[in-house]
Amino acid sequence: MSRSHAALAALLGAALTAPLAFTAGPAHAGGQYTVTPLKFTVRAGGRGCAVDADLYRPAGVDRAHPAPAVLATNGFGGSKSDGTTDAIGKAFAERGYVSLVYSGLGFGHSGCLISLDDPRIDGETASRLVDFLGGKRSADDGTHADFVTLDAPGDPRVGMIGGSYGGAIQLATASVDHRVDALVPLVTWNDLVYSLDPNNVVGARDVPGAFKWQWTNGFYLSGESQPLTTPSLDPSRINSLACLHFVSDACATVRTLDSGSYPADRTARLLAYARSISPMTYLPRVQAPTLLVQGQADSLFNLNEATASYRTLKAQGTPTALIWQSWGHSGGITDPAAGELNLVQGNLETSYVGRRILAWFDRYLKNHNHTGTGPAFAYYRDWITDPAHTYATADRVPALSQTLYLSGDGKLVDNRAKVARGSRSYSNWLVPTSHSESSLAGTIGLPDPAPYDTPGTYLAWTGATLTRDLDVVGAPQITLKVVSPKAERTQNSGDAADKLVLFAKLYDVAPDGTQTLVHRLVAPVRVPDVTRSFTVTLPGIVHRYPAGHRLRLVVAASDDAYFGNRGIKPVTVVSAPGDTGVLRLPVTGG
Repeated sequence: MSRSHAALAALLGAALTAPLAFTAGPAHAGGQYTVTPLKFTVRAGGRGCAVDADLYRPAGVDRAHPAPAVLATNGFGGSKSDGTTDAIGKAFAERGYVSLVYSGLGFGHSGCLISLDDPRIDGETASRLVDFLGGKRSADDGTHADFVTLDAPGDPRVGMIGGSYGGAIQLATASVDHRVDALVPLVTWNDLVYSLDPNNVVGARDVPGAFKWQWTNGFYLSGESQPLTTPSLDPSRINSLACLHFVSDACATVRTLDSGSYPADRTARLLAYARSISPMTYLPRVQAPTLLVQGQADSLFNLNEATASYRTLKAQGTPTALIWQSWGHSGGITDPAAGELNLVQGNLETSYVGRRILAWFDRYLKNHNHTGTGPAFAYYRDWITDPAHTYATADRVPALSQTLYLSGDGKLVDNRAKVARGSRSYSNWLVPTSHSESSLAGTIGLPDPAPYDTPGTYLAWTGATLTRDLDVVGAPQITLKVVSPKAERTQNSGDAADKLVLFAKLYDVAPDGTQTLVHRLVAPVRVPDVTRSFTVTLPGIVHRYPAGHRLRLVVAASDDAYFGNRGIKPVTVVSAPGDTGVLRLPVTGG
């Protein structure tokens, strides 16, 4: 990692952890519920460690009058006491659920190493808390839960909810413990390889992508700083001087990514480890009904991640539904749009997503079989001003339905016959020349320059002025063939870093020429073989291109939020009516 990368990562890590100070207190009455701090001792990853939790018990709930339970833990860098996790405990206790919220392993005052929601470690730990809710074990102080609704002896009626790191833990837990009855993972991942080192080429599963260094190092430094920011740290949270606070495989993965090199042996280990702790690997073992909620404003875990999880669960018969809300890691988490879910405010009944969550738990935790759980797919539309009507619904994610062609004169045309013959070229520099985002600018309160591309380092294709609104809902795809003799000579070196890297993105161009990159999303690509055409899936979007605007497809040589090409690799794109690039869009009626 370069000095500039290390310095920025340290700043991002400090910003993530600074606001998450732990506050503790004795059990107290909250009007409608009581809160009791609890400790549990578990074995996790070969270590004995404490789990710090709070039990929210609604008034009137006892052995004779049991209630279903909700289990939740924090996002990365948080704890049971941060605003969102604490709010989950309160919100569901106020609505009659027994709530158990806890600090995930390695965070707050829980022990053990950060193991990235590994089912074998974090999932098994959460399963021990399900044991407590089912009356099979006590907390360290002898507290016993005999007031949770049971489906069978030791089998509590329990659901889980939470976001990001607190989202993937739900899938990890349900994969090892089928007693979990309902899940609501928000803004979380499907494949950590895609999340941190994305390659958007279809079918290039074993070819590493372009390292998302800002996001990854920000969270890595946040985790490594935990021993410095949490007082009275217990020894179970220390690994080694080379890897303070994470399991060793996680540190090795980050070091490989930061090196900018992908020799075959290290790449195989990176891919194997990252996928072993990714839902894509263990979703086949998840049986609990799952409501997936993903954010449109999210360059960390984009819409494609939840869509992949949704399709896997649906195909195997697990009850599931998918919502694309407005906010995600890149915007709106702390200040959601009007009418959007705000867990800190607890606006469950007054937000569309909140009502869907309540219905999901009513159906699967309270066994209200008459309760409808809503449509299979719903998505927020930011061009609708009335908060009561921002969501549209469908029985499936829209398919690719409109095709445009890349013409040799830089136009996007709607018919192959309109494609002009021609070739155009660009080349990368040794430093990044395009900007999509500063990944955590909003988190640390810094402004982020508008996206830009430097002339000579990208190619663009621009469509005709739209005569009517065009609503794109889903992940566009492009099929492309490039010519790059330098990349062709180096791509089989044995180090995947010598393959060609490029970045595809779609702009909305206003009549005055102003460009908007929707949610600053780009599709990093490491081309498996430049002698063959390849298809790229762009990040999913929900965007109206208004009448009078134009679409612009850009293929750029670099992006400063990612690692790029090793060496200078000029690229040429050739177009002819019978052989040219193709852009496919998922277009809806509104």
